[in-house]
Amino acid sequence: MLYMSGCPVEATLSVIGGKWKIVILWRLARGTMRFNELQRAITPITRKMLTEQLRELESDNLIVRTVYPVVPPKVEYSLSEYGKTFIPVMQSMAQWGLVHLERNA
Repeated sequence: MLYMSGCPVEATLSVIGGKWKIVILWRLARGTMRFNELQRAITPITRKMLTEQLRELESDNLIVRTVYPVVPPKVEYSLSEYGKTFIPVMQSMAQWGLVHLERNA
C-alpha cells in the first residue's frame, strides 16, 4: 500500500494503530495463544473487538491463525515471521513506557 505523505511513521500506525493491536502483538510475542487465552490476558477487550483486531492483524500478515481439524475446533494465533520483526519495536516501546511510568509515579 502506498501512502501519499510517504511518512514511515504513518505507514506503521496504519498497521498497528488502535488501542488493542499492539497489546495483542505483545502477548503473542511471548508465544502462541488460543482465542480465550488472549481474551483472558486482555480482560477489557470484548470478543467482537478481539475478533476484528485479530482478523486485521492476520490480513496485514503480522499474525498466523492456525485451525486444527478437531471437535470442538481448536484455533491458535502466533506471530508470523514478518510479525516477529516488530518485536524490537515493542521492546523499545516497553522500555520507554517503564521510564514514563516511573517519571509520573
